Formats: sequence, structure tokens, C-alpha cells
Amino acid sequence: MFLCMPGPVRRTDGAAPIQAIQEVTADVDATDKKILKVIQESFPLTETPFADVAGPLGLAEAEVISRIAALKQAGVIRRIGAVLDARSLGVATMLCAARVDRERMEEAADAVSSFRQVTHNYERDGDYNLWFTVWAWDEDELDRTIRDIEGKAGISVTRLPAVKTYKIRAVFDPS
Repeated sequence: MFLCMPGPVRRTDGAAPIQAIQEVTADVDATDKKILKVIQESFPLTETPFADVAGPLGLAEAEVISRIAALKQAGVIRRIGAVLDARSLGVATMLCAARVDRERMEEAADAVSSFRQVTHNYERDGDYNLWFTVWAWDEDELDRTIRDIEGKAGISVTRLPAVKTYKIRAVFDPS
């Protein structure tokens, strides 16, 4: 399991902008930090995961659920979910980049984000200033989806296929 925490990236998925983690953590207390540590490192896959998180911390299940909801509302937690090896599932993925005129950024980003196959979409500094990842059940579908994105967003996409897979475990120490 992983915890995806906001960084200094402007959101282009239609949601409100995310504050940088350094700005958000000021209101995170010691109990929240303990919960964040547990759910990043060993989120239990059981019938009662929040009770299982709560027990060792000496908390009630309802309090853990409430605190996680508040952390999500504050933008500290973006999502809790599994990290899957797409290739082992037969899924095709591609990192993509595009050059987008600043005045068209919102329009292009909204068009890209409208595709259910887009998992990440963000603005970056530099010539290639709109980056996103796309998935599909096979290479043909992936190719069609990227072409559809180009048409709908009015952009030319540079495909950046993975040459080597690196397994990165990103755990943020909230203490």
C-alpha cells in the first residue's frame, strides 16, 4: 500500500490546488503522524482495517476513520490504494509529455483528464510542460487512446516508454 502526499505540483485533474506538504503538515498532530506512518507501511488488508490500525495506537476505529477523512480533506492524503505491477497484469502503460501554450493549459489539461485511462496529469516547468500517464489493456488500445487524447486536447504527445522498471518505495516520515 502507499500514501500519495502532495508535492509542489499544480493539479490539473479539476480538483482544488494542493498545498505543498510543508504548508499542510503544520496542523498534523502526533497522533495523525502515527496513523500516517502505519497506513503507509502496513495498511492491513482485513475486514476491519481501520480497527486494526487503531488497536496498536490505542485509538478507537471511529477516531482513525475521522482523522483519515480530515487528512484527506486537508490535502495531506490524496489517496490510499494498492501499487500494482501493470506489466504482470498484461496492462500497457506510457508516460507522455506535451508542449502546451500557457494560455491553453487549463483547456488541454481538462481534455487529457477526461480520459479514464489517464492516471496522473500534471503541469511542469520547461518546454514539455504537461505530463501524464496512460494505461490500456493492450498496446493497440494504448495507441488509440493517446491518439484520441491528441485530438481532443489539440496537442502533440511525446511518448516516453519505460526502458527499465525501477521499484521505488516512497514512504514519507511524518514525524
